[in-house]
Amino acid sequence: MPERPDPAAEPDLAAGAPAPAPRPRGSGEIEVAAVDLGASSGRVMVGRVGPGVLRLSAAHRFANEPVRVAGTLHWDILALYRNVLAGLRAAGPVASVGVDSWAVDYGLLDSSGALLGNPVHYRDTRTEGVRQRVTRQLGAERLYATTGVQQLPFNTLYQLVAAAGSPQLATAHRLLMIPDLIAYWLTGEIGAEVTNASTTQLYDLHKRAWATDVMAAAGIRTDIFAPLREPGTRIGPVLPDLDLPGTPNVVAVGSHDTASAVVAVPATGEHFAYISCGTWSLVGVELDRPVLTEASRQANFTNEGGVDGTIRYLRNVMGLWPLQESLRTWGNPDLPELLAAAAGEPAFRSVVDIDEPAFLPPGDMPARIAEACRRTGQPVPESPAAVVRCIIDSLALAHRRAVRQVQELSGRHVDTVHIVGGGARNALLCQLTADACGLPVLAGPVEATAIGNVLVQARAAGVVGDDLAALRELLRQTQEIARYEPGGESAAWRAASRRVEV
Repeated sequence: MPERPDPAAEPDLAAGAPAPAPRPRGSGEIEVAAVDLGASSGRVMVGRVGPGVLRLSAAHRFANEPVRVAGTLHWDILALYRNVLAGLRAAGPVASVGVDSWAVDYGLLDSSGALLGNPVHYRDTRTEGVRQRVTRQLGAERLYATTGVQQLPFNTLYQLVAAAGSPQLATAHRLLMIPDLIAYWLTGEIGAEVTNASTTQLYDLHKRAWATDVMAAAGIRTDIFAPLREPGTRIGPVLPDLDLPGTPNVVAVGSHDTASAVVAVPATGEHFAYISCGTWSLVGVELDRPVLTEASRQANFTNEGGVDGTIRYLRNVMGLWPLQESLRTWGNPDLPELLAAAAGEPAFRSVVDIDEPAFLPPGDMPARIAEACRRTGQPVPESPAAVVRCIIDSLALAHRRAVRQVQELSGRHVDTVHIVGGGARNALLCQLTADACGLPVLAGPVEATAIGNVLVQARAAGVVGDDLAALRELLRQTQEIARYEPGGESAAWRAASRRVEV
């Protein structure tokens, strides 16, 4: 392996400066660190990137476990930050660091820069009923026309309305989304990366700026929001007192994890759908402009910012969360064995609407699935394998519904479905998604979010091509992708789909 580049020899990376013009391909390789924080786990990955080279290795993996205090569910943000630092130390000297995480949640800082309490988890119940109240006040059509964001009960807009009158919000000097908070602690620099800002329902898609009129109408202070920055912006060097190897610079990436994951979709052309599948399944297409029709709003599709000014036009599907919670309820049995047993269970014996609100909170998921089956007059799954088959069949049906809807609403024909993220490991889900959609499924890369994070950093350093097509070509050259051809009977999928939709 070639020697790591000397970080001191890298270009001047002044805080907030735009990325320099890319250097020619073949100018060398670079090692960077991707901090990738998911809703149930985190990781620090080291990526080595150059012409024809893209290798990823894990420096540190850790759990992300929320904590309930006095009835409120919080993120353990200090434990996450401690693990980020441990991972960066384990990574060794790197040229730069990028941070991505889930969306919508935030931390509040006082005027000295101190954190005002642990961030609240989006699965907390404080926003119950808030969405309905806000949309009556502001108008659902107006909100969608400005922000293009789907109506989810935990959107940042609703979290802030729910927090109105709290001492923390009243005294806050700055609001930072989770990856921006980590970047602030690493560098001391304040800013808000646009792909995560676009998920808040407080970002104006047309102006590409904070939607201050929406904030004012909802009674939210406009002065707490940080200046926006684009992926590829150099944030600044890590603070010297952090005692990290070398002096890496922090670079803004697609800080919403789905934005980074979509960068790592190894697609050719534009006629593809993606499913970024983990705790959530984000099902959508990549567009040049938002879709703000009434039909799109009614279908609850969202228009979120992507890297290079693209639009991630997608719908949230519950994803593997019900499976994850079921495994936790059962004491975390061996998943490959359980999936093999589930593959032998009868198809469509019981299916549920995987997006039911009842499946959103943590808890005894098998009991909730049993109750949903009873309520709809279906056989109750009696074994873990039967529960898993119900979940996977139901998730494949939700993928089918979203892929069909996204084509109809966007006018974009799809001839291939890419599954990236942890769900790409689940061969049963990938095959059933291909069968359900009647389209080939290309599965991988598994670490798509970290890879997208790494690629944006490498492009900012000028060692890879300067557009998404070039980055995806490098993916196809270097990453293993599994292909699943559609099979099964389409009539059976149609019948199962009708059962769920009713």
